[in-house]
Amino acid sequence: MTETTKRPTLAAVTAVAAVLVFAGAGVGAGTAYADDNPSVPPGTEPSATAPVPIDSNSPGLKLPQGATLAPPKVLDIAQVVEDLGGEERRQDTNESVMFALQAEVLFGKDSAVLNAQANARIRAIADEINRQHATKVRVFGFTDNLGSYEHGKTLSKQRADAVQRELAKTVDPGITFDIRGYSEDYPIADNATEEGRRKNRRVEITFPRGESGQ
Repeated sequence: MTETTKRPTLAAVTAVAAVLVFAGAGVGAGTAYADDNPSVPPGTEPSATAPVPIDSNSPGLKLPQGATLAPPKVLDIAQVVEDLGGEERRQDTNESVMFALQAEVLFGKDSAVLNAQANARIRAIADEINRQHATKVRVFGFTDNLGSYEHGKTLSKQRADAVQRELAKTVDPGITFDIRGYSEDYPIADNATEEGRRKNRRVEITFPRGESGQ
């Protein structure tokens, strides 16, 4: 569902998933954590606890003979708001807030030097970090698949570093930063087109939701 507002640059795309997941025998994989394993797409968070007890012996479940319930879990609610040009995207879940900024609105081509317009965008995100009383912030850089993987790794890390330095000027002291460059890993669009590559060239800033965001 896409909803365009009258604000200058906002178009909202909302994806909502809040369901209990139950399955038969053999179902129920463990939760992966991006902080522990960089090969897992960043931003993966543990599921919340199921809000209601389930009687596995209830005849209404109609499980196949010999099957058992996997542990229940609640999938996160995700709301995504993206501006009309796709230059900035905000994703809110029950657990975290993530901003994704396209590289073109922050840097020149093949550069890790912030442009004049970048500072205002980053300061606005810093203000949100302070409102959420976050104590840990992840800043991850990504590129498209043009050029070598190693060059993309270096450039994406340099860009993440540049954004972190600007955030640090405004956010509350004592925040811990996790800064990484992922090169072309974890694309969010098709690298076969320039439109897709533009979306993949980005910096993501993620932090936990606080009481002010509940």
